[in-house]
Amino acid sequence: MGKCNGCGEWNTIQEEVIVKETKPEQRSRSWKGNGGTGRESKPIALPEVKTGTTHRLTTPDKELNRVLGGGIVSGSLVLIGGQPGIGKSTLLLQLALKVNAKILYVSGEESEEQIKMRADRLGSLKSNCFLLTETNTAKILNHAQNLVPDLLVIDSIQTLSSPHIDSTPGSVSQVRECAGDLQRFAKETNIPVFLIGHITKDGSIAGPKLLEHIVDTVLQFEGDRNYTYRILRTLKNRFGSTDELGIYEMQADGLREVSNPSELLLSQTDEDLSGSTVGAVMEGLRPMLIETQALVSTAVFGTPQRTATGFDLRRLSMLLAVLEKRGGFPFAQNDVFLNLAGGIRVDDPALDLGVVAALISSLQDVAVPSEVCFAGEVGLSGEIRAVNRIEQRIQEADRLGFKQIYFSKYNTKGFDSKRYKIELKTVGKIEELYKALFE
Repeated sequence: MGKCNGCGEWNTIQEEVIVKETKPEQRSRSWKGNGGTGRESKPIALPEVKTGTTHRLTTPDKELNRVLGGGIVSGSLVLIGGQPGIGKSTLLLQLALKVNAKILYVSGEESEEQIKMRADRLGSLKSNCFLLTETNTAKILNHAQNLVPDLLVIDSIQTLSSPHIDSTPGSVSQVRECAGDLQRFAKETNIPVFLIGHITKDGSIAGPKLLEHIVDTVLQFEGDRNYTYRILRTLKNRFGSTDELGIYEMQADGLREVSNPSELLLSQTDEDLSGSTVGAVMEGLRPMLIETQALVSTAVFGTPQRTATGFDLRRLSMLLAVLEKRGGFPFAQNDVFLNLAGGIRVDDPALDLGVVAALISSLQDVAVPSEVCFAGEVGLSGEIRAVNRIEQRIQEADRLGFKQIYFSKYNTKGFDSKRYKIELKTVGKIEELYKALFE
């Protein structure tokens, strides 16, 4: 057409290409205000990608820094799950009050007055921590866009609802959509986001498994309500190791960092008791000494009981079978109870040697000296296998004043034994351990 039907002029018509926006782009418009940054995605060669030092927000909480891999990465999405009442909200509110940055704390479960009461109990109030009680993700992201915080905390993801989805909060579709909106917000604004997640009866995080795939880091906050200790484990971390562990102690004024858990997990008695040994374990890069308590008694019923607290029950059954077959110890007609002090759970195979020593000690009713500790994995043929980071385990035992440490003779390569005050005892089989301790 050469002539415009509206004004009657010639050659004034211009072409306009209309591009239909996708749903994520439409949702982004609701909190971006002017339609976003205008950046267009296009393929780029891998060598042309520019890399720099990842900016991390260092918090006053050293345990949290260790678990996250050195601090909070800008634009990251962190999910913290745990049982009700374990201290997830307390941990993040304590972080919001202590960190030197602008924090937006969003709660869909509590009012401002309830959060203020908890903050008063924690004993630290700062003007750069802002509270918002809202469950609509569009309104939350609008407030976050206007405030521009350094950190956004969401308590919790299961209480949020997206106006674009017609379903109840906490449903699979709502959790997926809300997590997707928060992910886009974090990546496009470079603001880190912390999400608190509920868990189901079996201990997994409620909602779709996609929630754990979307986020950058998944932390598990766990502990026994009968104990004051809380453990922060890493299940997934795109910016650091997944082997790290943070330990806290729940007190009246909040969570206290436990910098030296070995002293808390050791025996609180002065006399030597049978069935009690100390094992040197590793949690990530941190060595810990933990007390292992075993009780072996005659079975009252026909089938012997096998009970383990903090230790894998199947591995305990395997160690009992090895002791029965290779060592000739009569555990088949005895009840066996095993407990790790402090309510902590350990998966390090290096605890095997301490567990075996505790089992034999309780069976023979002969105490193992309290200044002796153990570090070694037990194989199916009764051999004592080497474990990793043996030097760090020895240094921790030496620092805490132990006199002897038993470990595998295959671990003696590559380090100087003369620089340790502690006496090093090497064993190759269960029989050698029995002769050294009980004969």
